[in-house]
Amino acid sequence: MSRFKITLEYEGTRYSGWQIQKNARTVQGELHAALCTVFGTADVALYGSGRTDAGVHALAQVAHLDVRTMLAPEIIRMKTNDKLPPDINLIEVEKADPTFHARHSAEARSYLYQISRRRTAIGKRYVWWVKDKLDVTAMRSAASSFRGMNDFRSFSDDDPEEKSTKAFIEDVLIETKGDLILVRIVGSHFLWKLVRRMVGVLAAAGCGTLPPEDVRSLLLSQSPLPPQLTAPPSGLFLERVYYPGDVRLSSLKPVLTISHD
Repeated sequence: MSRFKITLEYEGTRYSGWQIQKNARTVQGELHAALCTVFGTADVALYGSGRTDAGVHALAQVAHLDVRTMLAPEIIRMKTNDKLPPDINLIEVEKADPTFHARHSAEARSYLYQISRRRTAIGKRYVWWVKDKLDVTAMRSAASSFRGMNDFRSFSDDDPEEKSTKAFIEDVLIETKGDLILVRIVGSHFLWKLVRRMVGVLAAAGCGTLPPEDVRSLLLSQSPLPPQLTAPPSGLFLERVYYPGDVRLSSLKPVLTISHD
């Protein structure tokens, strides 16, 4: 049995998330079916670095594959891409150490969220258009409350009785690029809907409906507000999964440019 590390990108609009589900089209389901066809066997094990929700995209999702094969990594990549729909693409396939695990070996994940400050016909599937004027300084002030180890039970639909709702947020970076506001959130791991609710809270702070200094209180006690502010999945991208030795991304780049210039 050989183990491979797979890096892939996908446009998540048509999918019910990453994880295989009954009676739903998912990215993992499409990839698993393509791999079974390539190898001519159903004895294919595929594990992702983590789930992405319905409609969420990925610039560099990581998975590991266990299969008996003599095919070279590049041949696996090309043959599998031939079987995949155009909105899923394998970027790289590498031989991996048997101890490598896409999820357990990861040290951190990075998500990118794109907010558009204007209505757009071209980028609709990749942004969240916020009609109100956003104060980026206020958003950055609000973001400071998220850094470090916090209990995000108000920001997730995960049951705190079944799993820990604590997560370490390494950094939150907010920059403007043309008509876009880009938000990068780097953390140890992410709970269900956590990033989208963090972005929703940041947008509320930017709109002036939530004072930045009040964000801290949302982390100290249970609050119904973050679920009400959940940002749509369209603007969210799993940007990078970091493993030991990986260098963190420095510059913040948009997936597409929305500008009048």
